[in-house]
Amino acid sequence: MTVVADQPAGGLPEFRLRRVRQYVQDNLHRELRLAELSGLVHMSPYHFARLFKRSTGVSPHRFLVRRRIEQASALLTAQTLSVAEIARSVGFRTPSHFTTTFRRVTGITPSVYRSGGKAERRWTRTSPSSATSATDAR
Repeated sequence: MTVVADQPAGGLPEFRLRRVRQYVQDNLHRELRLAELSGLVHMSPYHFARLFKRSTGVSPHRFLVRRRIEQASALLTAQTLSVAEIARSVGFRTPSHFTTTFRRVTGITPSVYRSGGKAERRWTRTSPSSATSATDAR
């Protein structure tokens, strides 16, 4: 059996993975559903989710949450927007949900992160599949 160069063993072809990643990055500010992401690459949601996880090591939902937290982290350090404005700009409906998720992923609150808190962020020191709680693996 020959493995195609642009497709990890059993995962999404690289061009499809790139398309989904770019779409997520471009649309962090709004709600993104699995059906929408799978439709981008013309796959069923179930099949897409399986192949996406094989390719990235995380579920599409967890990937989306991480991208939102990474973008929020950049905004927290680079801008003077309020935490509530940052929460909305990266797709969270409420500041409290954002704060809860940010703390679960990084180990510190957005305010502590902004002030230069010294706590080591969880998502930079753990494996991709264990960085957030099981509730993120929808």
